[in-house]
Amino acid sequence: MTTALFFKKTRIILLLVFFMNFNVFAFENRILFKVENEIITTFDVYNHIKYLTVLNPKIQELDYERILEISKNNLIREKVKKKELLNIYKKISINEDKLDEVIKSIFINQKINNAKELTEYLSSFDLSFLDIKEKILIEIFWNQLIYDKFSSKIKIDKEKLRRDILDNQNKIIKSFLLSEILFNIENKTDLKKQFLIIEDSIKKNGFKNTALTYSISNTASSGGNLGWLDENVFSEEIKVKINEIKKGEYTKPILTQSGFLILMIDDIKENEAKIDIEKELIKIINIKANQQLEQFSNIHYNKIEKDTLIEEL
Repeated sequence: MTTALFFKKTRIILLLVFFMNFNVFAFENRILFKVENEIITTFDVYNHIKYLTVLNPKIQELDYERILEISKNNLIREKVKKKELLNIYKKISINEDKLDEVIKSIFINQKINNAKELTEYLSSFDLSFLDIKEKILIEIFWNQLIYDKFSSKIKIDKEKLRRDILDNQNKIIKSFLLSEILFNIENKTDLKKQFLIIEDSIKKNGFKNTALTYSISNTASSGGNLGWLDENVFSEEIKVKINEIKKGEYTKPILTQSGFLILMIDDIKENEAKIDIEKELIKIINIKANQQLEQFSNIHYNKIEKDTLIEEL
């Protein structure tokens, strides 16, 4: 038996044990929620748990009730987005090349490049590509909607960025591998209480599983993973907060336009900033634009969720 085949069989056995707890839940297929005219069933929740496991295997470390709650909340968010998209677009579909490009970006850690490879990978989780295709398409169209609606409101001082890059030439620049938790509260007096709840979850379940549970960011399903970011892409406030903590530590909540942000440093590296100024400028502009679009995305979602009828059955 090859090492790859052994690993695949071992993973299947572990997943079977994990999903045995949900078999009765999935078998009794019934409607749990209605989001306007869209329904969410126990079978939908069960399949979404498997999808979350594909994205972040650490979810298996959480208890049964917590995983169910995460899956339900994810699906409600998905249906709310779908409702908004169908008000704007006639059809939610794209060509295969574009879909493969998005799949590659989502499943970069699994080194998957297209729908065919993803189909083969999903089979070991007892999922088909059709089970998750709509999920991917909803995120693609949602991101397009946010860009179309808010791109004109993005504010970036390009000349200041250029000056900062020039000032940092040949200096040692820190890069951080970061994870995030973004959350909202009804009023500021609840901040301390909510942060204590999140801290307790981090101690018990780890940062990534806590992001799955409490974060409202699009990165939640991947455990809040932000990837590697240079310190010069942060606002001054965030740069100060990040430099106050060490690898393996996380910040206190930082107020942003879309909510309170907690950042954890997974790793740090230092590089001498011998860079192509124009390429670096484009890179930083894109990162800052995406950060602002993410804020607009959360604000817009919160607005339409308030106008959406969500019924628990």
